[in-house]
Amino acid sequence: MRILLVEDEKNLSAAVCRLLQQERFVVDPVYTGPEGLDSALSGAYDAVILDVMLPGMDGFTVLQRLRAEGVKTPVMMLTARGDLQDRIRGLEGGADYYLPKPFQMGELVACLRAITRRGDGAPVMNLSFGGVSLSEKEGKLQNDASGQSVKLGAKEYQLMEVFLRNPGQILPKEMLIERVWGYDSDAEYNNLEVYVSFLRKKLGFIGAKVKLKATRGLGYSLEESRD
Repeated sequence: MRILLVEDEKNLSAAVCRLLQQERFVVDPVYTGPEGLDSALSGAYDAVILDVMLPGMDGFTVLQRLRAEGVKTPVMMLTARGDLQDRIRGLEGGADYYLPKPFQMGELVACLRAITRRGDGAPVMNLSFGGVSLSEKEGKLQNDASGQSVKLGAKEYQLMEVFLRNPGQILPKEMLIERVWGYDSDAEYNNLEVYVSFLRKKLGFIGAKVKLKATRGLGYSLEESRD
């Protein structure tokens, strides 16, 4: 599941990213209202966590613009402005939930899962390609033909999710590190190579007909095997 986090407090953003990544979400953080609007309009996200007090454009305006454009992606308002009128304004403007700061991280995760389960929200993509699929509920990678499956660790899951959302595309190493480890991470290429190696072994274990291909100087791609 891919989440857009629009929060200008860098420390809080980093903490929320770490938490959600541990819960097997893929998180893209941005730090201004205009960036949040542009990203959310892409339709690439299963949910948006949106602060109110943002540089360039406040969260209420971002939400209003999204709903005016017909974007139905679930939105959680996340802000220190927790008085009744602000909550009413956010909910009447089309927010699915309003979580005032300070908050418990467990509550944020529970609320995020709740709004993405609703039938009237954006559908979660069925992550499958080349006969393999990824189970969010169980955290498993499965060979659909044989039913053979294998449990993935948190980082393995996040990395495989990125590949399954972009099959056949060469994904730069820098982008993969940012998506899985975060923008402020100290992770290096060798960290990525280790987890790609783990995924290759698990794809082999379930007899998958897809492979992770390395393209020298460019990155990795998920391709269907021609064997």
